[in-house]
Amino acid sequence: MHYLLLTAVDLFCIRHCVNKVETKKGTELFLFLNQQKLICGFYCSAGDKGDAGMGGPSGLKGKPGETVYGIHQAILQSEPNGTTCDCGRYRKVVGQLDINVGKLRNAVKFLKNIILGLRETEERYYLLVKEPKMFREASMNCKLRGGTLAMPKTTDTNRVMSDYISQAGLTRVYIGVKDGTSGYIYADSSPLQGFAAWSQEEALNSPSTNSSCVELLSSGTWGQVDCEATMFFICEFPKSGGGARGSSSMVS
Repeated sequence: MHYLLLTAVDLFCIRHCVNKVETKKGTELFLFLNQQKLICGFYCSAGDKGDAGMGGPSGLKGKPGETVYGIHQAILQSEPNGTTCDCGRYRKVVGQLDINVGKLRNAVKFLKNIILGLRETEERYYLLVKEPKMFREASMNCKLRGGTLAMPKTTDTNRVMSDYISQAGLTRVYIGVKDGTSGYIYADSSPLQGFAAWSQEEALNSPSTNSSCVELLSSGTWGQVDCEATMFFICEFPKSGGGARGSSSMVS
């Protein structure tokens, strides 16, 4: 609301007020006397809609992406102006890493099986030592390497070791089985339980004093042998724990 304050005797100002009203579209004139002063006023109704203003500045950028399992992924709920992730580039890098890891794994397998001549099961490595020794010497040699004479305690392990012997062109080796005070035991002093691969002839004969050690044949059967005999032998090394001291100790 707009007001013009006029004196009671100033007709010029009244006319000026009227002129003001006439020049404004959509106005309504009113006059009233207040303390000997004539008040001339007018109401202004809403005019026509103006032209649209200029566009405002762009909104804020969206939230940055987050790293998940090594791959940058954009947040899907980000603002419209947020940036998306170029994940194709990261997938290519990860794919190349997988290839390199596969090559490294194959190289390690080649090193173990070909260069070092190792065999392995899920829990242990096996090394055929082509140095003829008596049983006691063979046992000490394996300990110096960080292992023990190999102890085939299951059918699968016995098969791995017998195949190892056969592929090496040998017929027999010492294994970690010997005569104890009350029967045959393993090199770690545990009794034979649940598995033994005696040949039929050996199973029928009780061990004698001079044949209290055991050999593994390439056929997979066990035989009694004189502990003073010299022959090659197989050492075993655990994959976890503090038993093995590394490949350098195995082949030294």
